[in-house]
Amino acid sequence: MISYAQALAIVHQQVATLASEWVDSTDAEGRVLARALSSPAELPPFDNSAMDGFAIATRGLGAAAGSEHVVAGTVAAGIDADAAEPGAAWEIMTGAGVPADADAVVPIEQVEVLAQHDARPSRIRLRADVRAGQHIRRRGEDVRLHDVVIAAGTVLRGAHLMVLAGLGCAQVQVMRRPRVALIATGRELISDPTQPLQPGQIRDGTSSYLRSQVHAAGAELVWQGQVGDDDAAFDAALAQARNAGADVVLSTGAVSRGRYDFVPDALARHAARLLFHKVAVRPGKPVLLARFADGVLYVGLPGNPMASAAGLRFFVEPALRGLLGMPAERSLRVTLETPLQARPIWRQHLRARLYCNALGALRVQILPQQESFRVAPLLQANVWAVLEPQDAADAPCMTADVFGLGHLQPAAPVLMA
Repeated sequence: MISYAQALAIVHQQVATLASEWVDSTDAEGRVLARALSSPAELPPFDNSAMDGFAIATRGLGAAAGSEHVVAGTVAAGIDADAAEPGAAWEIMTGAGVPADADAVVPIEQVEVLAQHDARPSRIRLRADVRAGQHIRRRGEDVRLHDVVIAAGTVLRGAHLMVLAGLGCAQVQVMRRPRVALIATGRELISDPTQPLQPGQIRDGTSSYLRSQVHAAGAELVWQGQVGDDDAAFDAALAQARNAGADVVLSTGAVSRGRYDFVPDALARHAARLLFHKVAVRPGKPVLLARFADGVLYVGLPGNPMASAAGLRFFVEPALRGLLGMPAERSLRVTLETPLQARPIWRQHLRARLYCNALGALRVQILPQQESFRVAPLLQANVWAVLEPQDAADAPCMTADVFGLGHLQPAAPVLMA
């Protein structure tokens, strides 16, 4: 048995970053940027008005309250304007390009219309002093040409898509999604929710959870199957999983020391190199990692639901981050609601609830009923809390390292009175 730190180091050593691909920017939601994006354009692309009003050419001197100006025309968004004569004004709308030589915009509320022509202002008087440059959004003020606007390894969300569209980036280079296959083992498992249970049978809820979390982690589930506790069925399932092009094959169950725990022997039969088997974590001690000759990784997760869930979160997802070219994940150190005595030897992965108390302070509550067979407490959890091992004589832990339920699912506190 090795420590979690040793196991994680092995995971990182065995993972190579995947190739990149180009996708339409409109389809890039949730994808990981492969290379830093340098801006191919400027935002705004031209000087434009920050509000409805009048653009004035002041020659950099500004204009005094009470001064009068002839209105030369109207500029709406999407329409180009002629150059402004010194002292002249242009009626202008928010977002419209500022006429050449105009160097200030006066809000409509600060103008008195003295005359109109064809229902449009033709002469105005200023109600307040005007400063040169006021209320003009300058070209490149938001994003300059060749600025690095999005770093490599960034997960693209709505704000990034807005910038990509604004810069005219039709396509973007992203990391290929890791391909994952899932094999559930156990003759007692029933995957069909309509099938009546016979004595000794249970429904396979774990695969549903893993499938959902694999997708949330930015990967693609390319194959899923279920086998009993026999070698022939497992060999066939493994062949299908690998033929589907999986980068990582996951299995649940059959990794411990029981009579029907056949996965370690099956992997040896397929010439997979066993990298570790059994890690000092709770839940999920029997977790194993192996590698086939072609580089495909195999992660054997224990069969208990929460052992599988914790194994996915703290062994598989770090591997997925490596495949995606993302940096190692960082935790959030949070004060425990109640000090807790950690265990010697064992690193604990605990379902927990992160909240903000009435004083605005973050706290993390370790939920009761942490047994690995219990799934209901996960409904109340919004984070995983990690306690590192400590000697029995040490003082209780005052803080815990907090991780989101998934590496792309941030730890977001709830508000509590």
